[in-house]
Amino acid sequence: MTTSALGRDFRLLWSATVSSRLGDALRTPALALLAATLTRDPRVIAAVTVVAQLPPLLFGLLGGVYADRWDRRRTMALVDGVRAVVVAALAVAVTFDRAGILTLLVAAFLLSALGTLFDAASFALLPALVPPAALPRANGRLQAGTAVAGGFLGAPAAGVLFAAAPALPFTFDAVTFAVAALLVLALTPTPAPHAAAGGRRGSVWGEIVEGVRWLRGHRTLWRVTLLAAASNLAISGLLAVLVLYALDVLRVPPAGYGLFAAGVIVGGVVGALGAGRLAARLGTVHALGAVLAVQAVALTGFALARHPVPGGIALAVFAAGTVVWNSLWASYGQRHVPRGLLGRVGAAQRMVGLLTAPVGAALAGLVASAYGTVPVADAAAGTFALVTLAAWRTLRA
Repeated sequence: MTTSALGRDFRLLWSATVSSRLGDALRTPALALLAATLTRDPRVIAAVTVVAQLPPLLFGLLGGVYADRWDRRRTMALVDGVRAVVVAALAVAVTFDRAGILTLLVAAFLLSALGTLFDAASFALLPALVPPAALPRANGRLQAGTAVAGGFLGAPAAGVLFAAAPALPFTFDAVTFAVAALLVLALTPTPAPHAAAGGRRGSVWGEIVEGVRWLRGHRTLWRVTLLAAASNLAISGLLAVLVLYALDVLRVPPAGYGLFAAGVIVGGVVGALGAGRLAARLGTVHALGAVLAVQAVALTGFALARHPVPGGIALAVFAAGTVVWNSLWASYGQRHVPRGLLGRVGAAQRMVGLLTAPVGAALAGLVASAYGTVPVADAAAGTFALVTLAAWRTLRA
């Protein structure tokens, strides 16, 4: 997972991103555990998760506007500094037993809202740090680092730290945000996006429309965005019932579910490390079509499996494909979108992809409650087969 060949600035960005992801992996389960100590009402506990999912839908496009207006390096550092203060305040409230459900809801919402601006600025900043040909490898390294930090380090440690002292995960999260802010400030300064574009600004709404219109007008990027949205419909549906499918259909022992889930993370890391080589060999657009074909086959194998081992292998291959797709999709946009539009177009891409996720999860829940989880896996495999056919037809040129 070496980042040395990509330069000093990328190493700093990689370290900052991994540090933030480690903190996120500590905080997210700790928030759920803390909510469970305050109430046993599942609606209230679920609300903590829901409020964290709303800001990307509500403010994602707005975050893209300001990622294109402001200096991206300073914006990322400021956002992480504010997030460090918010989480530190939450840690203090937990320490002195002053953290109620309303406190958790407000903190989750604020952190997610700030994250939309950080993500837009980070997406738009990367092309200024590495050569265009290195973008698939750079995005793959970022995804591999965050997968390891989140899946192998942060998530297992969260429960241990919370058991030792409920405030500890939040304290560590505040430290990771502060470290990330300092690392980002150490990046080589780059010209502000609006300055590079001649300093022209319109209204916020006008700039949002400009970004969406540019995305809609770029035929390949728009088609790839729609394919990603269709894929997310299947992925979110499968994830919504994955634990039940693993336990009831694949017969994964409850004690072994953590190992089963770890296989998915391993697959994602392997895929992330191979994204750059695949893009170099096939070209980014052709690689996207090949990845979808592999995912369709893997998901079909998962739907047919009735044992933990083949099911786990198929799911790991599918996860590897998902990470490769995300890396290549981001890289393609970063290479082709004008620098002054990167924040807005990237935010619009993410918005379109996010819109299908709750629909897929809701449909999966309804189908599983009426017919069981097997039809959900079958439908996900069928959806990916259709997406693959659409990709091969629409991305041939």
